[in-house]
Amino acid sequence: MNIVNEIFQFILRKDMRSLEIFILCVIAAFVIGRYTPVLIKTIIKRFFTPQIIDIYEKLIYINREALKWSGTSIIILLSLGLIRQHEALYSFLNDVVQLTVILSIAILASGIFRQLIRTYGVAIIRKLGYQADDLLLIVETIVNVTIGFIAVLVFANDRFNLIGLITGLGIGGLAVAFAAQKTLEQFLGTIVIYLDRPFVTGEYIHLPPSGKFTDSIYGRVESIGFRSTKIRCSGKGTLVIVPNSILANVEIENVTRGKKVMVLLYFDFNQKLLDKGQALVRQVVEESMESLFGVEPDSTKVVFENLMLNPDVIINDNDSDDNPIEIKPSTTVLATDNNPQLERTKARITFFLLGSNQNSFELRKQLLNIANEKVAHKLNTFGIEFVMQEPNIYIEAPVTI
Repeated sequence: MNIVNEIFQFILRKDMRSLEIFILCVIAAFVIGRYTPVLIKTIIKRFFTPQIIDIYEKLIYINREALKWSGTSIIILLSLGLIRQHEALYSFLNDVVQLTVILSIAILASGIFRQLIRTYGVAIIRKLGYQADDLLLIVETIVNVTIGFIAVLVFANDRFNLIGLITGLGIGGLAVAFAAQKTLEQFLGTIVIYLDRPFVTGEYIHLPPSGKFTDSIYGRVESIGFRSTKIRCSGKGTLVIVPNSILANVEIENVTRGKKVMVLLYFDFNQKLLDKGQALVRQVVEESMESLFGVEPDSTKVVFENLMLNPDVIINDNDSDDNPIEIKPSTTVLATDNNPQLERTKARITFFLLGSNQNSFELRKQLLNIANEKVAHKLNTFGIEFVMQEPNIYIEAPVTI
C-alpha cells in the first residue's frame, strides 16, 4: 500500500504534471497540424472572397505537407515552456524543435514562391511586355538559395556570435584566397554549375577541344563533385575527370537535352470554316505559337478537316445504292456536299517544344496554356468559337546524334 501511495505522489508531483501536460500538447500538436491546411481553408471560405480561396489553393494548399509540419512544430515550440524546469530535456528539445520550425517554414516559403512564379509570374511578365524564359528558373534557384541562407542565419543567430564569426571568416577568407587560389576557383566553378545546371548526372555532353584539352570529350556524366566532374567517355569507356573551374569557362554541348517534344492540339469549331476563316485561324495560331518562348521556329503546322455530326442520315458508300452505310446517332463522319448544314471544321495543330530540362518543359507548358487563351480571345473577336480537346498530347522526339 505504501508503494502505491508513493507512485501516486510521484505522478502528482508538480514537475511531473507539467511533463504530462507537455506530452498531451505534443499529441494535440500532431492532430491539429495534420488538419491545419483544412482548418485554414475552412476559415478562408467563411470570411473571404472566392478569389482569396483560389489564391490559397494554388499557392499554399498545394504545399500542405510543409504547412502541416509548420503548424505541428510551432505548437510544440510554444508548449516547450511547460518543461522549462527540466533543463537538460528542455535544452535538447528546444534546439531540435527550433530547427524543425525553421526548416518547415523555409520549405513552405520555397514552395509558395515556386507556385507564385509558375502560376502568376509568367502571366504577369507577359502582361508587362517582357519575354518569359529560363531566367525565371534561375530566379527561382536564387530565391531558394536565399531562403536557405536566411534559415541558417536565423537558426545560428542565438547560438553563435555572427558578427565575430563573419569578421573572422572575412579575415580568414582573405588568407585562404591567397593560399588556395586554384581550389577556390574550382569551388566557385562548382557553384556556377549547380546554379546554372548546364548538365546533371546521367546526361550525355560533348566538350570541344580547347586550350585546356586538345581532344574533344563526349560521354555520360557520372558524378558532379565539389572539385571536379567525372565523365565516362562513350566508345572507349575511360573516365575523364574535368575540374569544375574549366567546365565553367568552356562551351558545353548537352546532347541529352537536344530532345524536343511534339505537341498536338485539336480545335473543334462549332461551324464550317471557309477558306478565309481557315486562313485567319492559321494566321492567328502561327503568330501566337511562333512568338511563344521555347517553340521551334517554323515548326507550327495547322491541318483542317471538315466533319459532320449527323444523327440519322444514311450515306451511300461510293455513291452506290447497293452498300449503304448506316451512321448511328452522334457519329462523326467525313462531310459531303449533301448536308452542308451539318458540317463542322476540326483543326489539328502540331509544333515542337524545345527545353533544357523538366522544369523548362513545365514552364513552356504554362506558356502554352496562356497562348491558347490568347488564340481563343482573338478568334472570338472574329466570331469564331471552338472547343479544345483535353488533354494536350505530348510526344518526345528522339535525339539525333
